[in-house]
Order: sequence, then C-alpha cells, then structure tokens
Amino acid sequence: MRLTRRGAAVLAGAAGCYALGVLAGYAYFRVLGGAAAGCLAVAAVTATLRPRLEISRTVYPDRIERGRPALATLHVRNPTAHRRAGLAAADRIAAAVHQIHVRPLPAGAEATYHYELPTAVRGRLPVGPLALRRFDQFGLVRAERPVGGTATLWVHPRRHPARPARVGHPRHHHDGPITDPPLHGSADMRAVREYALGDEIRHLHWKATARTGRLMVRDYADPARTSCTVVLDTRPAALSPAAFEEAVEVAASLLYASAAAGQQCRLVTPSGTDTPVDSGLRVARALLDELSLVGQDAAGDAPLVPLATTRPGGALIVVTGPGADLGAARRWAPDTVIRLGAAEPAIGPGTVAAVDAAGAMSAWNASQAGHR
Repeated sequence: MRLTRRGAAVLAGAAGCYALGVLAGYAYFRVLGGAAAGCLAVAAVTATLRPRLEISRTVYPDRIERGRPALATLHVRNPTAHRRAGLAAADRIAAAVHQIHVRPLPAGAEATYHYELPTAVRGRLPVGPLALRRFDQFGLVRAERPVGGTATLWVHPRRHPARPARVGHPRHHHDGPITDPPLHGSADMRAVREYALGDEIRHLHWKATARTGRLMVRDYADPARTSCTVVLDTRPAALSPAAFEEAVEVAASLLYASAAAGQQCRLVTPSGTDTPVDSGLRVARALLDELSLVGQDAAGDAPLVPLATTRPGGALIVVTGPGADLGAARRWAPDTVIRLGAAEPAIGPGTVAAVDAAGAMSAWNASQAGHR
C-alpha cells in the first residue's frame, strides 16, 4: 500500500493542522487535522479490501522452443451480483510486468485477455499472479492485491535438425548391431516404479504393491536398445556465455533426435546433472526441461566427468569449447568431441569444430551420414 501524491499532501496537511491547533490552541485546526487523518484511514481500508474476482490463466503451449511464439490467456469473472468497476492490473512474467486494463464487468460477466509471452531467453518462466491496482474513492491511497494462481512456461533451447548418434557396428549385413553393454536377455528389469496408465498388468510387482499400498510395476529395459550419452561442458572457463548457449542447443538437438529414435539417452554435466537412462519423447521433454535450466555459474573447477563413474555404454559425445581440456573425460574415450566457438569450422576423426550450433549440426549430420 502506498500514498498517492494527493494522499501525501493530505497527510502532511493533517499533521500540520493538528500541530498548529495544539501549539496555537485552536480546536478548529485540531478537528480539521483529525478529519484529514480519518479520510486517510478510510482510504487505506477501502483500497486494501480484496476484490471478489475469479481469475484463471492458461499458457499455450506450456513448452516452446526459444524464439517461438507463446500466448497467455487470462479470464476474469465477476461472481458477485453487483457491477464491478474497471481496474488497472499487472500480470507478472518473471521479472517483467504486463499491464492490463480490466474493463467494468456486470454481475456474472467475464472478460478474456490475450497477450504474447517473451521467449527470447530459455528457462522456466513463471506467469502470474495478477496484481490488481486499487485506489480509494478519494485517490489518496494505492494498493496492489495479488489474485489468482500462476502458470509456468518452459522455454526450451532451440533445436536443429540432427541425425541420431550411431551406436552399433554391424557384424554382418543380416546380424544387426553390437551393443554395449553386452546383451543379457530379451528384457532386463531395471527398476520397480508406481503404476501409470497404459502399463501392462502382467508387469505388476505384487510384493512391492503389498509393501507400499500402491500399485507397483516392474520397469523393464530391452538390452538391445542402443544408448547415447551427451556430456555438456558447463565450466565457465571452457565456453563464453554466447558459445555456451550454442552448446546447449547442440546438446538439445542430439538428445532429442536420439530419444525420438528409441535410444536410451543420458545428460551429464560437471555441475552435477546426471539424468537416468531412458528413451522416448516423454524423456526427451524431461531432458529439454533440464537443459532449459542448466547454467555455467555452478560448474566452477569441477572435472568434466565424475572421476568415480565408469564410461557409459553406447555413443558418448562431449560438447565443449574450442580450447577446453577434456581432463578426466579422455579416459572415457568419447566417440565425438564437438567444440563450439571455434574461429574456423573443421571436421576430423572424432572431432567437430564449429562457430555455432547450426554449423556443428550440419557437420555432425555429414559425419553420421558418412558412416551409414
């Protein structure tokens, strides 16, 4: 709650009149000062009363690539039996504010407002709550009251067309690929998790169900499914901020393409990110959510890969800067090292150097096509 300029003038006048009345012995000025103070008190109570409005908000789509349009729709309804006067409002979008003028609403009426959301920067963008700016009838006090809930917009890194990583080597033209780690059976149980709609009933784990009180199922993984691991270098010394954004786009492009192709995907960063291995578009979305939030501030001088962790199976791709030292990652023997921010594009055995993500993906696609 804040005083307007008029309210500040009335407050100063009230204090002056009351002081004059006390010092000079004039009761009239004391009454005048008290009346002005009473007006301020009434104005404060009026402005801070919570308006009876129903607010709902939708964001479409709730996940979007950086730079693409996203729309917020705000529904404001007057549930009372009385006409509601117009209000000035502001919808918060992260640190920004979008101004909205809520028009007068008859009893039971509803108004809808649309506006575009900023998507120039990747990240998780909270939208809301709506702040109603209220003034009293005298224009002395201004107050903001948050109403309604919030929504979230995920701004994913931009993706470039990419071929999935090649993770098997043919033994013979009819034998299919060799996988790493070696095959164990037609399906290996990886974990026990809670039942989700669409799971097969024959996979129910009755002992875990009895122990937890919830339906639990066995989560199987086909050992013949190939895997792809992307190590994204988040160390501030390895990449400039601009080159790091390009590196995030490269990681997003590779992981999305590989997950969509049915490969088990994994994201590893020096700052501690190590996603579980899985595949499919649902997992691709989770990886893109992770890449929306990843930054360079927490990496410090951490090693590029965990020292105590063995090399993951399948294809291993390291995305780093032009002059960055791989350090302990060398013992993992990466299949491909993609270096962003290079002065001149280059491609060689196991190495791709490019200025930006578009160039890196173009060189990557050419190298993968040459191996097929």
